[in-house]
Amino acid sequence: MGRVGAPSPGSDMYKGWLFKWTNYIKGYQRRWFVLSNGLLSYYRTQAEMAHTCRGTINLATAHIDTEDTCNIVLSSGGRTYHLKASTEVERQRWVTALELAKAKAIRMMNDQSDDSADEEPTSQSDHSEIQGTLKTLASKLDDLSTCNDLIAKHGAALQRSLSELETLRVPLEGGEKNKAVNERATLFRITSNAMINACRDFLDLAESHSRRWQRVLQHEREQRTHLEETIEQLAEQHNSLERACREAPTHAVNTPNTPTTDTGETLEKEEASGEDEDTEYFDAMEDSPAFITVTATDPSQHRSASSPFNPKMKVTGFSTTLGSNDFSGKELQPHRKRRTQIPEKPNYSLNLWSIMKNCIGKELSKIPMPVNFNEPLSMLQRLMEDLEYHELLDKAARCENSLEQMCLVAAFSVSSYSTTVHRTAKPFNPLLGETYELDRLEEFGYRSLCEQVSHHPPAAAHHVMSQRGWTLWQEITIASKFRGKYLSIMPLGAIHLQFHASGNHYVWRKVTSTVHNIIVGKLWIDQSGDIDIVNHRTKETCQLKFSPYSYFSREVPRKVTGVVKDSDGQAHYILSGTWDDKMESAKIVQSSRGSSSSEGKQKTVYQTLTPKLLWKKYPLPENAENMYYFSSLALTLNEEEEGVCWTDSRLRPDQQLMEAGCWDEANVEKQRLEEKQRATRRRREAEASKAIDEGEGKSKVTQDCLLTIPGYRPLWFHQRTDEMTGETIYVYKGGYWEAKERQEWSMCPDIF
Repeated sequence: MGRVGAPSPGSDMYKGWLFKWTNYIKGYQRRWFVLSNGLLSYYRTQAEMAHTCRGTINLATAHIDTEDTCNIVLSSGGRTYHLKASTEVERQRWVTALELAKAKAIRMMNDQSDDSADEEPTSQSDHSEIQGTLKTLASKLDDLSTCNDLIAKHGAALQRSLSELETLRVPLEGGEKNKAVNERATLFRITSNAMINACRDFLDLAESHSRRWQRVLQHEREQRTHLEETIEQLAEQHNSLERACREAPTHAVNTPNTPTTDTGETLEKEEASGEDEDTEYFDAMEDSPAFITVTATDPSQHRSASSPFNPKMKVTGFSTTLGSNDFSGKELQPHRKRRTQIPEKPNYSLNLWSIMKNCIGKELSKIPMPVNFNEPLSMLQRLMEDLEYHELLDKAARCENSLEQMCLVAAFSVSSYSTTVHRTAKPFNPLLGETYELDRLEEFGYRSLCEQVSHHPPAAAHHVMSQRGWTLWQEITIASKFRGKYLSIMPLGAIHLQFHASGNHYVWRKVTSTVHNIIVGKLWIDQSGDIDIVNHRTKETCQLKFSPYSYFSREVPRKVTGVVKDSDGQAHYILSGTWDDKMESAKIVQSSRGSSSSEGKQKTVYQTLTPKLLWKKYPLPENAENMYYFSSLALTLNEEEEGVCWTDSRLRPDQQLMEAGCWDEANVEKQRLEEKQRATRRRREAEASKAIDEGEGKSKVTQDCLLTIPGYRPLWFHQRTDEMTGETIYVYKGGYWEAKERQEWSMCPDIF
């Protein structure tokens, strides 16, 4: 049997011929097996490696068993491979490689789970490098342990063979036992060589890093000494401030002009807080982890008795902030308590044949699709879920550096996809004129409004106004293409974001969403394509790339990468992460030309500082798998709200019935609403046709507008040409929130 080298601890690949049991007719068939990255795959021939894999087993969850001298049995997740080698020596080579690969795969899986549990990224590059080295050394130690177990097993088998050899009487039997001893000695030598190679790798690695460890240890000692000195200074300043506070009331009593009323005390506290706001505070420099800045107020300065020390005093790595101005308002607002759960999704079976029968002889647009495919939210409400991480825009509004602001805007554009990773059900198609409002003015300072402005093609207009310094608007038209095994969903239209203070105006578009396994298998969603974000005021750009999922790729699934550039095309930040978990930014300190790629293009190599976390996905609510995998925001979108317009999605009857678990009633109601919408369309077309026949309004009503529901105009949005892009889009014309205050909805259509 052909093979590629003897397996060694930590080797990336081992491949060769093995015999695999197929069925009782063909028996064992010769197949080419490849062990790589913890996966064992097989092919009919070596040439098939380029295009067709016949099967794969993940060794991290596999059980390895040896039935006799030449057989190997692998089982994982209900799949079992019965394999046979030509000799016991070859079999043991494979067993050694498989056991080492399994141990390594389990370690990698555990490391990934440990990494995913970390909420905060490490702040120092030295610390990250040390942790990486320690993980590598621990991996080598595990390899040594695995080899040690194998040597012990083979040594015991060798000793048994030698003992049996001593008790032999018949020369023929002695020849067979000698053969067995020789084979086991060979096995022992193979494993011993692997053990020696692992020891050599471990020793080389330890020697190469010993000096680095010494430098890091010395640095940590200096840091500790510096920190102790800093804490001593803080303690002395704290004591002096406490003494000043104890003395302050005495002076106040002896001063005849000091106000003693409640009003006077309030004024004194306000003056003190105003003084805090005018004080400047500095954190450690990004590229100097040893630099610590402590800002403290001189003890002799005036200080309110209710504030014995500066509430915003910071030491790098430690924060004593008492009154933070960061985006943590969600925990601080004592406003209305929103709901945290909805009725669980019922387990309804779907009769595909009944749907297929309804399709015969009908137009596709008139086929009533059952709510079994849906989730109890409309597309307008799904647009609102883009605001799940609105605090990124609140923080970006406070950024004075436009490039740093671009990083946060890019993270916000990625965060809108985090809710889609498990959301395979489709939202309800909004009825023409349907609206949805999301009023979070008291909690988070913003108000949001959506309206379905067109039905063919379906288009929705969205407008968000925040008191925290930004406005967002977009018009989204959904285009979809069914391609057999998967469905491509392409949102058309631009997203606009403007910051009030700087006037920075950002524009970007959404990427393509793909729903896989439409016909057979479990549905899953992927995002792929590019997002180009442009700041039209400064001409700065950010290019984000959503990498499509590939079974054969070694890249992290759902990966997103990006580069932030200034108006001259100079790169300043590297963005990286995944669209379902988090995004980080790393500041570029140096760039150089690297080697040429396979396509002939020269790569650019960037040297960066330690990445900083921009965005981290919130964990899903408890029991989310039984509540359509809704996020915390999505769970509140159908919540009852007083005073909303009667065209609001939360009042839609079929959607309410579905959320309550009454799917049969919801299907009947959904069919009624869709027929009502078609009847309204026919009546509007008839009125327009009559106007043409009578010669009225010929300048306004044409044959073209008959194709697009003539006579209909959205209520809260109107079409305008965007100054930045030159496109004609629907923008908010005002009036909705004023109508809500007056509860004047008489101009709204009856769509439900």
